[in-house]
Amino acid sequence: MNEKEALREKLKEAEKVLVGIGREWGLRCGGGDVRNCRLGDAGQEALQKAYERLFGLLSEKDYYIVTTLTDGAVYDTGLDAGRIVAPCGNVHWRQCSKACTKDIWEEGEVKDDVCPHCGAPLTGNTIQAETYIEEGYLPRWESYKKWQAATLNKRLLVLELGEGFETPTVMRWPFEKITFFNKKASLYRINSQFYQVPKEVEGKAWGIKADSVEFMRSL
Repeated sequence: MNEKEALREKLKEAEKVLVGIGREWGLRCGGGDVRNCRLGDAGQEALQKAYERLFGLLSEKDYYIVTTLTDGAVYDTGLDAGRIVAPCGNVHWRQCSKACTKDIWEEGEVKDDVCPHCGAPLTGNTIQAETYIEEGYLPRWESYKKWQAATLNKRLLVLELGEGFETPTVMRWPFEKITFFNKKASLYRINSQFYQVPKEVEGKAWGIKADSVEFMRSL
């Protein structure tokens, strides 16, 4: 049985699926402003097909998605936004660049992209902001923690796609810990460079050296 067949079998058996989406799944914007770059644009075909395949695989599963990306592309798919958490933020959510308020707005909601409270420019509600207002993602994070708590002693498939070491405390290390403590969990780490898994989860975790977007497209 090859890697893809084994993963498909694990997915079929899984009661719950935890998916991590990392840098390899970032929009290909060619150096342009990511705010002007969307999943349906020309040049995003490979990524869009990978998301479509992921949606097809998860559509009948109890899943949750954690992404460290801030481009918002995952919200332009058929995936349930209520099952997605983006702890690093979303560039299409806007906050006061001076953090004078904890208010967060949708893109285009505030005239001239200027804070209505203090007049400072708005900026993306992401970890790149001078002062990141975390209230934007915290409700979904609480939901994710409750979902995660219910995975204990369940057949859990942890699928980590294209995540590196920029923010390992969000996804990489927690996913390894979840796999270690849940005796019924399996971890598949797919990455063109950082595919290695620690010895503590050997036999329960598999590192696949491959571009995770291309891998998922053909799964």
